Amino acid sequence: MSKLVKPHGGGPLKPLLLQGDARAAELARARTLPQVRITSREVGDLIMMGIGGFTPLDGFMTHADWQGVCDNYRMADGLFWPIPITLSTVPDIANGIQIGADIALVNDEDGEIMATMRVTEKYRIDKRHECTTVFKTTDTEHPGVQMVMAQGDINLAGPVKVLSESDFPTRFPDTYLTPTETRALFAAKGWNTVAAFQTRNPMHRSHEYLVKVAVEICDGVLIHSLLGKLKPGDIPADVRSNAIKTLIDKYFVKDTVIQAGYPLDMRYAGPREALLHALFRQNYGCSHLIVGRDHAGVGEYYGPFDAQHIFNDIPANALETQPLKIDWTFWCYQCGGMASARTCPHQPGDRLLLSGTKLRKALSENGDVPAEFSRAEVLAILRDYYATIKDEDRVEVKLSGHSAK
Repeated sequence: MSKLVKPHGGGPLKPLLLQGDARAAELARARTLPQVRITSREVGDLIMMGIGGFTPLDGFMTHADWQGVCDNYRMADGLFWPIPITLSTVPDIANGIQIGADIALVNDEDGEIMATMRVTEKYRIDKRHECTTVFKTTDTEHPGVQMVMAQGDINLAGPVKVLSESDFPTRFPDTYLTPTETRALFAAKGWNTVAAFQTRNPMHRSHEYLVKVAVEICDGVLIHSLLGKLKPGDIPADVRSNAIKTLIDKYFVKDTVIQAGYPLDMRYAGPREALLHALFRQNYGCSHLIVGRDHAGVGEYYGPFDAQHIFNDIPANALETQPLKIDWTFWCYQCGGMASARTCPHQPGDRLLLSGTKLRKALSENGDVPAEFSRAEVLAILRDYYATIKDEDRVEVKLSGHSAK
C-alpha cells in the first residue's frame, strides 16, 4: 500500500476533467452557452483543477474566499490556500450573466472551449490589496502585479466542469504528467518520500547540487518544470526539458530522478508562490519541496530566503508537504566542488555564485561560461538555442535577464 502524502485537504484527488461520453455531452452543451474568454493564467489554473493539481478546489473562488486567502491564507471554509484562484471579466460581459447561469469558458488565445461554469457570484476586488498581500508590492514593474492589474474588473465565482487540457499533452508528451500519473510512477518505484524541485530554468551546477542533496534524503526527486507562460527572456520549456533530460541521463543515478512538467503560468510571487508550489506538489505525491535561494522570486522584491521563512509563519498542519531548506549554494575553488554557506568555511572571493540570470546573460551575449557553472552537454544545448535568437530579441533577453533569478 502506498505511503505517499495524502492530497491537500485529506481526501482523494479531485480531478474535474470530464472524460468520454460525459465530456462529449457537456462540450455539445457548452457550444450553446454564453462565452467568456479567459487568459493564459486562468487557463492554467483551470487545467490544474481539471487534472486534480488544485485538489480540493471545485471552481473559481468567491469574494469571501479571495478575502480570506489574501488576508489569512484560508478560504471561507477554512481550507489553507496561499494565492487567490480567480476568474475575471469586464463589466459589460459580467452584466449580461445572471447568477445561477451557466457559461462556457473559452481560451482567449485559440478560441477552444475549456470548461463550463455555473456562476454563483459576481464581485469586485481591490486589486492593489491583492498585490500588496500576495506580491508584497504594487510596483507595476513586477510581472505578477502587471497580471493582476490587467485583469477584468469583475470576478466570477462558481464550480467548473473541465473539458480540455489544451495542447499540453501533445506539445509535451514526454514530460506533461498529471498527479494521478506521478503518484502511480512513485508507487511503482517504491518511493514513499519524494522531493519536488521547482524550476523555470535549465539546471546549472547549483540546481544539480540541490537535487543531489535531496536524493540523499528522500527516495527520489521529481524535477518539476513549469510549462506555461514565462516572462520575456526565459528559456522555452522544450529547450529546458531537453537540457534537463541530458543532465539526468549523464549525471544522476538511474531511477533516482523523474522529470515532469505542469501547466501553470509563472506568477513570480516569491514566498506565497513557494507555498502554492508545496500545496500542489502534495497533490502530485511529493513529501518535500526543495526551497533554495529566491524561490519563485523576481528582481529584488523578496529577500533571498523569504520563501523559506514563510513556512515558519503558517500553521504546522497547513500542508503535509514540507520544505527542504537549503542555504546559498556555489562552486568553491578552495573546496574543489559545490558547497553551501553551511558547509563551506572559505571567503567570498573563493566562491563562484551561480544563477539563471547570470547564465542567460552570458549566453545571450555569446560570452564564456565557466565549466564550474554548467555541464558542457547542457551548455551545448543552450548555445544551440541562443544561436537561433534574432538580434533584436537578444536585447530583450539581456534586459530581462537582470530582473529574475
